[in-house]
Amino acid sequence: MDKPTFDPGLTQKYAGTLRRAINQDGEFNVRRQGTSWRDVHPYLYMIHVSWSAFFAWVVAAFLLVNTAYAVVYTLVGIQQLHGAEAPTGFQRFMNAFFFSAHTLTTVGYGNIYPVGIAENLVSTSEALFGVMGFAVATGLLVGRVSRPSARIGFSEKMLVAPYQDGTSLQFRIVNRRSNSLMELQAQVLLMTVESVEGKLQRKFAQLTLERPGVLFLPLTWTIVHPIDANSPLKGLTATDFERLQIEFLILIKGIDDTFGQTVHQKFSYRYDEIAWGGKFVPAFDISEDGDLILQMDRVSLLELPSEASGAQLTS
Repeated sequence: MDKPTFDPGLTQKYAGTLRRAINQDGEFNVRRQGTSWRDVHPYLYMIHVSWSAFFAWVVAAFLLVNTAYAVVYTLVGIQQLHGAEAPTGFQRFMNAFFFSAHTLTTVGYGNIYPVGIAENLVSTSEALFGVMGFAVATGLLVGRVSRPSARIGFSEKMLVAPYQDGTSLQFRIVNRRSNSLMELQAQVLLMTVESVEGKLQRKFAQLTLERPGVLFLPLTWTIVHPIDANSPLKGLTATDFERLQIEFLILIKGIDDTFGQTVHQKFSYRYDEIAWGGKFVPAFDISEDGDLILQMDRVSLLELPSEASGAQLTS
């Protein structure tokens, strides 16, 4: 029986050129189709959606609910809302809308109030709906701001660069937030497209790292894979990288000291995002007082060989 091959969960089947497996924002390049409404979880969606979309949904829901209740108040009878009388229908509707907003938020200014049983029943139901609705919105807001997440910055390019007496694959990371990350671990997977029995197939291999983990990340961390005799990259050129459609899949895992929880960050480099030769420029200095100064804008700065002047800098 053949030994099963390694697959990290991205399938070995090949059906065409894959733009990339992991996008630059750290999300998998997978689009879902054929889902039903049962597959949608509103809470998870509101937790993970962008802040602009989150507030847009909250404002839209607030306006929709108040508009719906304003319509109900108007249909029941605007005369049962004391202080809502106005010379035009639009003004009466807006008064009902603002009364709905006062009731929903439990502000209750008192300039408009219900006097009939029907209007009081509607306003009572709205008050109950408002208490529950804002409890949900508050829970979503707390969940978003208290959710630990890493924001690790990656160098714009991955390097194939000299290393000791040979060559290595390198990239550099930095913690872009002010919190402390501890006990970091890095894993790097090599994904290639190769011909197996006349059929193209994706293959995966885990790369051995010079240092797979560090205890702290107050500065930068250059993650290095030595390209030695045991490396699957041994002897490959830039042309081979393109022919094999190489992509390096990266997983960084660490502990957020603020929340005491494990955080993850995914990233990838394609064959056309690799610089050959050169080295990273140091991204930190020491001040006159002996303090370490981290220059965040130098994380991607490279010193590449140049035939004309000996060296050139690029970001």
